[in-house]
Amino acid sequence: MEYKIIPFTTIEEKTKTDENKAEALLAQAMEGFHKKLVVLDDDPTGVQTVHDVSVYTDWEEESIRKGFQEKESMFFILTNSRSFSVEETTRVHQDIAKRVKKVADELGQDFMIISRGDSTLRGHYPLETRMLAETLMQNEETGKDKNNCTNIGDRNPVTLEIDGEILCPFFPEGGRYTMDNIHYVKEQDKLIPAGMTEFAKDKTFGYKSSDLTEYVEEKTEGKYHKEDCISISLEELNALDVQGIKTKLMSAQNMAKIIVNAVSYADLKVFCAALVLAMKAGKHYMARTAAAFTKVMGRVSDQPLLGRTQLEGDTKNGGIVLIGSHVKKTTDQLNCLKELEGQADFMEFQVNTVFEENGLEKEVERTVKAAEEKILSGRTVVIYTSRQLLAPENMTPEEKLQISVKISNAVTSIIGKLSVKPKFIIAKGGITSSDVGTKALRVKKARVMGQVKKGIPVWMTGEESKFPGMPYIIFPGNVGEVATLKEIVEELI
Repeated sequence: MEYKIIPFTTIEEKTKTDENKAEALLAQAMEGFHKKLVVLDDDPTGVQTVHDVSVYTDWEEESIRKGFQEKESMFFILTNSRSFSVEETTRVHQDIAKRVKKVADELGQDFMIISRGDSTLRGHYPLETRMLAETLMQNEETGKDKNNCTNIGDRNPVTLEIDGEILCPFFPEGGRYTMDNIHYVKEQDKLIPAGMTEFAKDKTFGYKSSDLTEYVEEKTEGKYHKEDCISISLEELNALDVQGIKTKLMSAQNMAKIIVNAVSYADLKVFCAALVLAMKAGKHYMARTAAAFTKVMGRVSDQPLLGRTQLEGDTKNGGIVLIGSHVKKTTDQLNCLKELEGQADFMEFQVNTVFEENGLEKEVERTVKAAEEKILSGRTVVIYTSRQLLAPENMTPEEKLQISVKISNAVTSIIGKLSVKPKFIIAKGGITSSDVGTKALRVKKARVMGQVKKGIPVWMTGEESKFPGMPYIIFPGNVGEVATLKEIVEELI
């Protein structure tokens, strides 16, 4: 299929759903709905639309139980699985599904799992949701599914229990919209079909299709055909046709793929109203969505963006910005940030030392020493990875991923090795920000404070962390305008 770049003004033309009526429909549908929403986040940016919710950085049974026992209807588990191998992703999602089911059964609490994935369609899809669904169907005692099949490959239990899987990568804060089943990414004043962006060329998670029905067929290798997808159109959402959409959802079976078109939060509220009604009528769904879906289903209110007052640390030391992402948007933002040279100090971390013996260790040691001197003097330090990895051409995607993880571990260990507390920490990039939070800062449970800019979340670190009670800014690699990073740093230094 040939896709076309269209003007961003198309969104204004398509935004027709009545916000107040959509909110009323969702509020009515939510009455008596008590499922616990368990959100599995494949990198730490999934909380970029919410506030006052917990994020657990491990999936031990104790952490899952604490999440279920919270008064809030939703909690997040950060898996960071986008940096995992296929084998590790498989094992982790099987473990999580078993533990979630065990805890939910013990507490008598119904639940829905939301697999929060990338709004530009990268990640281990459909592996993650398939593993979750298959594992949930297994009988713990016999190892068989509800159809008495020991070998899941013989007869897929997903087809018997999880009626549908919702695909909703809509995320307006990051400029992601879906129209006529085609998913778009905003770049300046244009909407680019996702399959034509740099994200689709990802070395590990690349794809070709911008039409989500074709994306499903591509990613499932033909196991699900595009013609079989259930599509929820903008026209149905504009018309507030909750009952008609519910009827479509009720027809889903065998893990049917449900494509949600959306250009506004009002659209998503109408869809979620129909979804809740279908679940109340006994249907079961799983979701693979971007961050907007969790905000709507979790009934998270809007709040003002966080400012300097909420983000100022308790020290006169300088801050630190760590940039690991290599996407073009990050590079452009870094170049813009360099306009603050003189107000901040810039250090380039040489990633190609990964190919030298003990190269990364020496590079970390050099960088930490220089950074600490600057931070202690009250200067803010920006550490960024060199923009080009000179990897051998014959490296496999798995090998490249392993190299990326090695570099990420080295870069983020800089924060872990700091002996001085910085005024603030900003981490740029999904893998980078996850490793800073879990490995360097040793956060086990964080509270989401809100966002510093649209789509850019802030954690409050827990008491167990390296720097307790500290705002930690998580800046996704593919979010924000060219000047966004500069604006944040400028306000804090």
